[in-house]
Parts: sequence; structure tokens; C-alpha cells
Amino acid sequence: MTHAAHPVGYLEEFGISEDALQARGLNAFAEAGLLEIAEVGEDGREHRLTPQAASAWRELKAEAGRDGEVIFIVSAFRSVGRQAAIVRAKLASGQSIKDILTVSAFPGYSEHHTGRAADLSAPGLRPLEADFEQSSAYRWLIENAGHFGFHLSYPKDNALGYQFEPWHWCYRDKT
Repeated sequence: MTHAAHPVGYLEEFGISEDALQARGLNAFAEAGLLEIAEVGEDGREHRLTPQAASAWRELKAEAGRDGEVIFIVSAFRSVGRQAAIVRAKLASGQSIKDILTVSAFPGYSEHHTGRAADLSAPGLRPLEADFEQSSAYRWLIENAGHFGFHLSYPKDNALGYQFEPWHWCYRDKT
């Protein structure tokens, strides 16, 4: 993945130091430049990924379908600005920055910025909920997603300090 410097202005705005982010082992990510529609949701929302990740996603989704699993994207590319808006909204609701950063990445530090990360779900499941782990779709992903270059980013007790996110998968170049 392409690494880049974080947007410096957000450190002061959100009252966190660069040292605190680095102490967690977090890396800044550049925003993807070239994106394409990987999938259109039932609500008409376009989910964008880099061309390579989008192609791999379509292959993964087709193979899952052949195996009887329906898996779809809930969220994909997210700009640094959108990530900042998410953090602002959580702060406005009374959450602390410390608590927010266990469930949401700091602006500039989200894999979604790369255009390679996707939050996934399946029919009948509430999106972005831990019960995705109990689904046959999740079991299929654990067994097969790596063949397509997708990996679970935040397993249980991950070193980065994020909560377990069974729905968050990121494409990594196979080269």
C-alpha cells in the first residue's frame, strides 16, 4: 500500500499527538488516485475501489456466489475528509477521541483511503456488526478471500488497538 504523511491539521483539531498514533503502530495512507465502481448497492450507492482491487473483488464475489454465498460491499473508498467528518460526528455525540479510535481510524490512517478496503455483509445481517463473524459468508471469506488478495485487517486482539472487525477486508497486491 502507498503510505503518505497524515493531514497535519487534524492532529490539532482532534487533540491527539502524532506520537500517540505512532505508538499504536498506525501508518498513514495516501488517498487512492484512480478508482472504479466495484459494486453498486441495492440503494444505488456506488462502492469504489482501485481497479486492481475492484477486479479482485468481482472475482471473489463471483466465486462466493458459485459456492452459494452472497456477499456484498457496505462501504469501500472513503476520503480523508469523509473520515474526518465521521470523527467529528462521534465527538459531537460525546464520545472521546480515545474511544473513537478503537472503532474508527484517524483521518489519513484509514485503509479505506487506499481504495483497497471494503466493509462487507451478507443478506439478513446488520452491517458493521460483530455477528458477521457467525455467518457462513465470514467463514467462506476466512477460507477463500486470501486467494483473491483480500485479508482480514483487524482480527481479534490486533496489535493496532482496533476492535475486532470481521467485516473489514483489505486487498493487498499479490506481487
